[in-house]
Amino acid sequence: MIMRFLLRAAVAALGLWLATVLVSGFAIATPGSLVLAALVLGVCNALVRPVLLILTLPITVVTLGLFLLVVNAAVVGLTAWLVPGFTISGFVPALLGSLIVSVTGWIGSIAFK
Repeated sequence: MIMRFLLRAAVAALGLWLATVLVSGFAIATPGSLVLAALVLGVCNALVRPVLLILTLPITVVTLGLFLLVVNAAVVGLTAWLVPGFTISGFVPALLGSLIVSVTGWIGSIAFK
């Protein structure tokens, strides 16, 4: 179980690194901040995201699931707020970065299944 969490954190770190390369306004200062951000993102996805999904279920249904993009951006923004050395300059970089992290995680889950 711990090994699976660490593997998912490594994939999240790769996604966060790709987001810093591809999205302006999405920055991680040091490799230590990158690792810490990946771990905190994993914890936030496990604890905070399910609560947000339940609270925003009516909006998600009305928008046919598109509001999940906002929820993912909020979780990445929360991670940036919690981790020193990880900065996001606004909603659009958070949204684009969360898309990159999500796609990277999806590809990683397929590859390591």
